Amino acid sequence: MAAARSIVYDIEVAGLPWEEVDEITRGYLLNRQRTEEEREAVRDRTALFPGLGKVIAIGMWLVEEDRGLLLLEGDTAAEGPWEKVSHSKIQRGSEEELLQRFWELVGAGRPRHRLVTFNGRGYDGPILMTRSAQLGLAPTRNLVGYRYDLGDHCDLFDVLTFQGATRDRYSLDYWCRRFDVESPKGSIDGSQVARAYRQGRIEDIGEYCLRDVRATAQLYRKLEHTLLPLFKGGG
Repeated sequence: MAAARSIVYDIEVAGLPWEEVDEITRGYLLNRQRTEEEREAVRDRTALFPGLGKVIAIGMWLVEEDRGLLLLEGDTAAEGPWEKVSHSKIQRGSEEELLQRFWELVGAGRPRHRLVTFNGRGYDGPILMTRSAQLGLAPTRNLVGYRYDLGDHCDLFDVLTFQGATRDRYSLDYWCRRFDVESPKGSIDGSQVARAYRQGRIEDIGEYCLRDVRATAQLYRKLEHTLLPLFKGGG
């Protein structure tokens, strides 16, 4: 039987403008916050709440082949080379088309690819499955399966917190610097995606997303034969 290969994935989401969120939901979200500062911040963080944003970019990286694919919002176009990130291709389409293509890729093949993320269990996986359901699309696999087995989904955030044993939490950029992996930091970061989207900077968002998955793939390679074998399913 062929050994399973690995796909790193990451998403970028454009949250709904606060004015477009219905009044009851706005009140509910505001009442969940403890301070006035937190209530102010909610207005610019709708992408963090399930169902209040749309997926505009999905970055994927085939680890063993060291090549990437960016699924990016735009006029429908067939997959082709993308010069902004080396060894990568791009496919454009509507949100539904991007999600459909993602599910085709991660659900195909036997054995299926091991999925690799950084905090994909806490954010990307739930958002992808929930948003797909909102659009009437059926996910082809559960992206948030059993937490303590890395065989199907290896979340490096979980690995580097030893599956919740350590209290401190650090960013992907922090860990890349610790393991001599080129930082994915570029012209924008996650907190600036909504603003960049409103400015029409969709290609910048796509580049940021794909650089993130490439860095995650390189970090995964650093851990593949060191830390991962210590965990169930990690060898």
